[in-house]
Amino acid sequence: MAEGKPDEQLFQLLSGLLQQVESLTNTEEVELRSKIEALGLEVTKVPSKSAQHLNEVEIAKELDKLSAKLDDVDEMISSAIASDPQVQTLLSGTADVWLPVITAGADERLNFTASLADDDELSKKDTTNKTSS
Repeated sequence: MAEGKPDEQLFQLLSGLLQQVESLTNTEEVELRSKIEALGLEVTKVPSKSAQHLNEVEIAKELDKLSAKLDDVDEMISSAIASDPQVQTLLSGTADVWLPVITAGADERLNFTASLADDDELSKKDTTNKTSS
């Protein structure tokens, strides 16, 4: 899963998991699919230039909204982990895919492609070192 930008990797993983769930349950998960698509739009958003001109009170309000969203996500993840050990295993095993995407700042989101190129170079060196040993 080292191909593509970090956000693309995450949504390929989510799409694959959703397809597995749908095939196992024989049910189309329309609501979940739409939530994944909405999440995809959200994580790739880069703040507009006008957002840089907010005053301190507006910035504090925006931070409060973001904190509330993060608290909601944390609660959902925590309850899912508590109710199903497989969720914990899945989240732990795929953290390298989803964690960089959800913790990325605006500059990092703009640089996903650049960081991927660096990762590709490192993995090529790793492969070269392993095959020449």
